[in-house]
Amino acid sequence: MSAESHPTLPPVRLHSDAELAREALGAPLFARAVRLARWAGPDTRVGVGGELATAQLPEAAAVLGLEAADEDSAGYASQAWRVAVDTGLVDVTEPEDDGGKGDGGEDDEERFGTATPGEDLALVTGGAPGDVLDLWLAALDTVLADAAVPDLDDLVDALDAGGEIDFDRLDWNPGREADFLDGVLANLYLLTVAEGGAADEPVPLPVLAASMVVPDDMGEPTDAVLEQVSDAMMRLDDQFRQLEPIGLVEFRPVDEALMAEAEGPLEPETASAVDDEDVSRYGMVRLTPLGLYGVRARMLEAGVDAPAVGELAEKGADVLLDAVSSYSESAAQAEIEQWLAGREPAAAAAELLAAARGDDEGGPLRRLRCQQALAPAGPEAEPAVRSVLDDPELGGLARVWLAERGVSDVPAPDQEMVFWLTVDTIAAQLAADGETEELPLLMETLTAHHAGFFEQAWRVEHPATAYVLEAMGRLHPDRKAAKEARKAAFKARSRRPA
Repeated sequence: MSAESHPTLPPVRLHSDAELAREALGAPLFARAVRLARWAGPDTRVGVGGELATAQLPEAAAVLGLEAADEDSAGYASQAWRVAVDTGLVDVTEPEDDGGKGDGGEDDEERFGTATPGEDLALVTGGAPGDVLDLWLAALDTVLADAAVPDLDDLVDALDAGGEIDFDRLDWNPGREADFLDGVLANLYLLTVAEGGAADEPVPLPVLAASMVVPDDMGEPTDAVLEQVSDAMMRLDDQFRQLEPIGLVEFRPVDEALMAEAEGPLEPETASAVDDEDVSRYGMVRLTPLGLYGVRARMLEAGVDAPAVGELAEKGADVLLDAVSSYSESAAQAEIEQWLAGREPAAAAAELLAAARGDDEGGPLRRLRCQQALAPAGPEAEPAVRSVLDDPELGGLARVWLAERGVSDVPAPDQEMVFWLTVDTIAAQLAADGETEELPLLMETLTAHHAGFFEQAWRVEHPATAYVLEAMGRLHPDRKAAKEARKAAFKARSRRPA
């Protein structure tokens, strides 16, 4: 999986390893692989590549409870066997080369190898949840590799007169196909974990296909691009059908009646103009909790920064505040709650306050997240908070925390601290959410009670002073105040040149 598209992703909330392992064991394809591994024995015969001998496929299908009359039963058994072999659930001994002496018949026993249950099979019932998940990830690799292979009809069409596959005619590049599928899963992952993203809602297949085909800077897609989206949809329809049995996705395929109704390629652009029920006819897909785990594991292996909520629980407060500074507010809150859960309140408060200091660019947002972390703290945190009342960077934060709890003996801040806290607060909001609709009101509220605010604000000894004043000059709802802010920003820049 390529690490170039999304070097850093929003944090994902994963189920526990125990829950995920249960889901893995319940995935139909993985469960079939386990059953075949337990069935393997002295009479099991395999071919040169470890594949199950054709004559044994009916018996294997019967072991899996598949109907012999079902024309797909042999294919399901063969796929489950391949997963069992690739994951180590089955050990195979491939046939030795007979030097051409055998006649190639079914009775030529030396042309077949043998199979036995592998050592890793014991991990299914006796291993830790992480062991089961490792086996499932190996199975996922096999399924993804299969899903990137063209279907049988395309392969047959691409055979030349000599029985060899004409790859130019097939227009299939294994590396390109694998990258395409990895890119699809990465986009589906991002749509799921992004703030305001799909979360538990399924994603329409046209949306996912368009994310792989339509350039970001394209306005109205051309007919040629829409045809590419249609082709991508049908590729994904086939691939997700293969990925659902391993438990990676929940998938509603493209409605076959819809394809029958279409005289040419499906027109996915019409999906946005119809109701939800009709949109679903174009196919819907969502990553399962196990699928989120699996795609993230592949991203981590590729070097992508794909954080998960809870992984900072054992880290220091400095690591916590730096990390959650880039999280959405809800994700930051979830991470902070897990961090606090395993700590004594007074010590946690002191550690958070110490980590919130700093005049670097990330300082304001660290202090905002520190304030968020301290919000639920009880009386046990008060001594730690009081200890920073005279701190130039934390004194304002401490006073706000104490005042919110109705503490009466809080010393009033001097003007220098008030102005510094105003700049720090706006800088943090800009860093957290950018120029939101609510920010002008916050600016007006923070400056309304201080006559001549901008005459003094440019002197504030804060590294973000000029930056904040420039933002106020653009966003302050009062035109006169906005003009004063722009003048103050120029003075701040002149006082502290970049």
